[in-house]
Amino acid sequence: GAPGPVLAAGAMRAAGLLLARALLLGWALLHPAGCQQCHPAGPGTVLRFTDRHAEIRVPALHRVPSALDPLYGLVRRCLDLIQQNPLPTELLRAALNDPGSVRTSQVVQYELGYVVCAAVALLFTVAVPVAGMCFCYCRSRRRCGGRVRAHRRSLGCRRHCLLACLSLTSLVILVSVTCALVTSQRVKGQMEPGLGAVPTTLRTLRQHLANVPQGVQMVVDKFEVPRKQIISDLGGLSRSVGLSIHTQLKATTYAALADLQDRAADLQISLHHLQILDGTARALAAARAELGPALQERQQRVVALLDDPRCTSCASALGRAQSLELGADYTKVPSVENVLKALAGLPRSDFAEMIRQGNGTFNSIPELAVEKMAQVLQELREELSRTAQRVQSIADGFPLPDYTRPASEALAEAEERSRPYLREVQRFERYRWIAGTVLCSIILLILACNVMGMALGAYGLSKREDPSDYECRGEAGAKFLLIGVGLAFLFSWLLILLVFATFLVGGNIQTLVCRNWVNQEIYKFIDTPGNLPPSMNLTRQLNLRRDSNLSATYRECKSGAGLWEVLQLDRSYDLDEHLKTPKYTADFQKRLGDFTAHLGQVRLLRSEGRQDLETFARSGLDEVDYGRFQEEMKNPVVQTSLPGLARNLEGLQKMQRNSTVAGRLGTEARALWQMQNSTVQSQEALVAKLGESVQFLSRLAPHLKERVKRTLATTASVEARLPVQAQQILRQEISCFTRKELRYFTQYLNWVGQTLREDVASCQPLATALDNGRVILCDRIADPWNAFWFSLGCCTFFLIPNIIFAIRLTKHFRPIRNRLISTGSEETCPFHIPRVTALKL
Repeated sequence: GAPGPVLAAGAMRAAGLLLARALLLGWALLHPAGCQQCHPAGPGTVLRFTDRHAEIRVPALHRVPSALDPLYGLVRRCLDLIQQNPLPTELLRAALNDPGSVRTSQVVQYELGYVVCAAVALLFTVAVPVAGMCFCYCRSRRRCGGRVRAHRRSLGCRRHCLLACLSLTSLVILVSVTCALVTSQRVKGQMEPGLGAVPTTLRTLRQHLANVPQGVQMVVDKFEVPRKQIISDLGGLSRSVGLSIHTQLKATTYAALADLQDRAADLQISLHHLQILDGTARALAAARAELGPALQERQQRVVALLDDPRCTSCASALGRAQSLELGADYTKVPSVENVLKALAGLPRSDFAEMIRQGNGTFNSIPELAVEKMAQVLQELREELSRTAQRVQSIADGFPLPDYTRPASEALAEAEERSRPYLREVQRFERYRWIAGTVLCSIILLILACNVMGMALGAYGLSKREDPSDYECRGEAGAKFLLIGVGLAFLFSWLLILLVFATFLVGGNIQTLVCRNWVNQEIYKFIDTPGNLPPSMNLTRQLNLRRDSNLSATYRECKSGAGLWEVLQLDRSYDLDEHLKTPKYTADFQKRLGDFTAHLGQVRLLRSEGRQDLETFARSGLDEVDYGRFQEEMKNPVVQTSLPGLARNLEGLQKMQRNSTVAGRLGTEARALWQMQNSTVQSQEALVAKLGESVQFLSRLAPHLKERVKRTLATTASVEARLPVQAQQILRQEISCFTRKELRYFTQYLNWVGQTLREDVASCQPLATALDNGRVILCDRIADPWNAFWFSLGCCTFFLIPNIIFAIRLTKHFRPIRNRLISTGSEETCPFHIPRVTALKL
């Protein structure tokens, strides 16, 4: 009887979990596997390609903001005022095609502003030295730069005004010469790298064109990056598919196996309880038959004893003794022999082994997937090798190597021809820098003379007690001023010549080249047929498309066009057509799409197990009237409680005076206790055991057919749906894998197109080279060059007022010739001085 409570408790726990399992199984069936979305692409699915072609790129140059930009802008506006004529297309056409037909009047008419400036420079070159010679002559005749003839009250005011004007003029000259030195140094600093950039850029462009085949092959060889990634993904595909099938179907499968295990347990436990029920009922019936005569005999004896007149106070227990008779009658309960006969020999199948095999078959799906997909994965690896050969056709069919040769030859010729001119330009720039530095130093020397002269002169005036007295420091100040004047007269013509020479070169570069380069007028001039001679036909020399021109090519290159899009080819080449993904992935995609495998064939319930459950369901277990058992178990084994009656007899024994009656009462009490302990208690234990079985069977019976029917239906459904769902998941996983691998192909082909257009076979370096030429020539050289002559010109022209103010101020630093005394005040004229006709100092 020990396994009975254990089995009953296990059955109740299984029944408690039944609802949860049923809900889980229902959800799994209503939400079939295979509908999950693909995993989103993470950062690991982005291919990384190494940098390429970096050593032969043309770095883009840009205008660098500078503190001198306001000065550069001022100079450009001045040049726009000087040269207001547009690009002289007719003059340039004649000069390039027939230089002998160019008339001087045409050049003068275009360069009219520069001609006027040349006339001013010529006038300055002649006039200032002549004025200097006249000043020297006057100084030799003591007529210029001498002394003040008479002292007047306004003399101090005039002296201060001259000092202020000379100081202001010197300050302007100082600022101008500082700007001239800075811009001259900047021109020197930019000229050498700027000139060196010309052959370097041309050589880089030639290398760029020459390295196109190697670059294209390098790009093609990078197919190894996606190929390795795809091969790596293929290595884990089969196990990933198997694990995905197992993961998505395990809820349904495990729920069905658990349900099947519950029904097998129900069968075994029910059979056990039925056997207990049948045996216990028989035992109770037999025990009742044995207990009946003994109980009746005991009743008669106790009643007779209690009815004896000698028994004192026994009437109270007489009624209980008279009701001492049998209670429950288990011969009236229904028989379960027919149910036991129906279940005889069950279970014929080993459900535990059946469930273990089904679980093992299902858990082996990942290994089965690896085995089934081995062949197709090998075929896919071979297909990748064939795809690599197709990718190689991009390099083999690339059309550029035969069409870049004219451009390479033109660039090589331009590089070779430019070297002598660049050397000459560098030599003249060195001369310009030396001359500019020397002349700026002379201007600084003039300023130093001005400062020393004004300082010594002012100091001498402060120490002079009488205006007519000689004072050495004032005289030294006057001499310093005259030295500065002499230097200004001596070098002014050299200054103006340097200013005009640099102005003529820099101004024409700005107005003729840079201004028209910025507004694209130069490109329009080059694009116009007939403007350039046949020897300068850039379209033919660079092998550009015949239906294009330099402006259009420049715009296309700047926007990122490829060389094959701007060069003249024998046949058109469409890179996008060669980089279409299906061209390289169709076979790979087809092999994956055609793959199929049976991975979900799992046998959960064999036919003998199904027959066992069907026999269990129709065994009649649910037809037994368990209520009869329960009603009979409510009745006690004996109607009157034997222990209670025995205790009453023991109590009466103590009250008796008659020892014989007392002894008989004790004997009957002991007999009742013996009957209770030997017979009744064993029957009560059988009743308790019977109650456990009745309770289990009464709970199971109403739902037995429904549960068995559901279990059989669920098992059959899962067995039927597993292959279908496994196939759906297989298709889903392969589809996700295919899309993932196609993204690798797409990334690579997009990178190939981008790399060929923007780097390896890009014509953008040509546009960048042109832009760099404009930045170097106009922004980095022409701007400081023009600022140099502008600043030096300001110094030169401000030397004229500097000379005038210095000469006028010189007189005030020397003693006056006559001291005239005004009349009308005795304080100022205390003595009468006789008229003097002449006074020699």
